[in-house]
Amino acid sequence: MSRIEQSLGSLRERGEKALITFVTAGDPDLATSEKIVHALVEAGADLIELGFPFSDPMADGPTIQASSERALAAGTTLAGILAMVERVRQHTNTPIILMGYYNPIFSYGPERFARDAAAAGIDGLLLVDLPPEEAGEFQPFLRAAGVDLITLLAPTTDKQRMTRLAEAAEGFLYYVSMTGVTGSQQVDAESIRGVVAELQETSRVPVAVGFGVTTPEAARNIAGFSDAVVVGSALVKIIATHGRSETLIEEVARFVKALKKGVRSAVP
Repeated sequence: MSRIEQSLGSLRERGEKALITFVTAGDPDLATSEKIVHALVEAGADLIELGFPFSDPMADGPTIQASSERALAAGTTLAGILAMVERVRQHTNTPIILMGYYNPIFSYGPERFARDAAAAGIDGLLLVDLPPEEAGEFQPFLRAAGVDLITLLAPTTDKQRMTRLAEAAEGFLYYVSMTGVTGSQQVDAESIRGVVAELQETSRVPVAVGFGVTTPEAARNIAGFSDAVVVGSALVKIIATHGRSETLIEEVARFVKALKKGVRSAVP
């Protein structure tokens, strides 16, 4: 049983929902990212998504694009991120998912990446530009290494394809709550409640909702009907504001604790 399955299954048994937090690895630098990851865990994040920077992040809004630029300027590489995760893994069993684009993995070498990611302690991979139908050559490497390939579903996905992908999903199913790029607008919880319920009926794994969740109240509303809530851009903004200052870790922890409190207070 994978760490993702264990974590989400344990929460479900307790009647709780998961908080998934996203930050860009290497923003503002890898040493600070390592401290941020520890702060996320201690503040209550149940799963952590680490974005690996790419020079052309087409699905990301200005906030996460800027974080990728800062990470690249700091010299962040995929190998450096894996080394950081390996250090973090010595202190926590919290599931860690890498999120990004296929090009850096293709350059790294897909089979080598799958092997090295698993050895470092990566539990899942989410690629925004690699549809499941086109992952046929890569996915066997991940499966052999025990790394889940997380599926993204958008509101524009037709119902037949949505059902097919939900039935084959690994780890958890990531439902993008709106069209457009990350951080572009606020999520309307009621507008997606029905779709999420349909996905939960067909999905073999828990359903997480992300994009547009920026406050503890929004997290609470989404957690009322989803299995997990993903918060990214709002957290990345805090990192951008505080940079390497002494207040950064404190502010990150404060925000995540408030998000976790919101998720825990959700009423199904």
